Amino acid sequence: MEVQEAIQKITSQFPNGVQLVAVSKYHPKETILEAYEAGQRIFGESKIQELCAKEQSLPADIQWHFIGHLQRNKIKYIVPFISLIHSIDSVQLLQEVNKQAAKKERIIPCLLQVHIAQEETKYGFSLEECKQFCMRKEWQDLENIEIHGLMGMATNTKNQQQVEQEFESLHQLFCSLKESCFQEHAYFKELSMGMSNDYPLAVAHGSTLVRIGTSIFGKRAYT
Repeated sequence: MEVQEAIQKITSQFPNGVQLVAVSKYHPKETILEAYEAGQRIFGESKIQELCAKEQSLPADIQWHFIGHLQRNKIKYIVPFISLIHSIDSVQLLQEVNKQAAKKERIIPCLLQVHIAQEETKYGFSLEECKQFCMRKEWQDLENIEIHGLMGMATNTKNQQQVEQEFESLHQLFCSLKESCFQEHAYFKELSMGMSNDYPLAVAHGSTLVRIGTSIFGKRAYT
């Protein structure tokens, strides 16, 4: 019941067009089923082995999103079923997803991860690198991927002004690319921003996918 109430409380604050990605990493399938029974269908995982095990044992209509740092040699394990990869942080990674997706005759939706935080530990294209890559339109030659939008993580700080500035910088890039590079691609519509500690700011600055774990499931069950 606590999980169901948490989901209802969070989603009731969302305007139309915003979806919840329930971050279920490190939580057991029993907890995920609580969220599923409350109507949640999108779940985010960041460990390949854990994700594959859950995908095999949980309902088939779950949409699995990969939200963690993705290693190229492990892409093949999630390509058969993944619904969206949030964390494409290099051209080489996107090319490898395309290669593995072609083997399974799938088209994989992807988000380009942009490094907007001041913390060096986070991955992603710089704002300018992302802009230049999209403008070159080399991605159009990758027939087994679709770029559905952008993803970013703000700095872990109590400075709300800084967080807002970081979210807004990504939102501006998203709008610019949608207008200049993806005008003819209706699928470019997702902006993945916001977690348990900052999602209201992310939604205010245009997020369409909000990645929330702790506020739904509590502290991680295991690591």
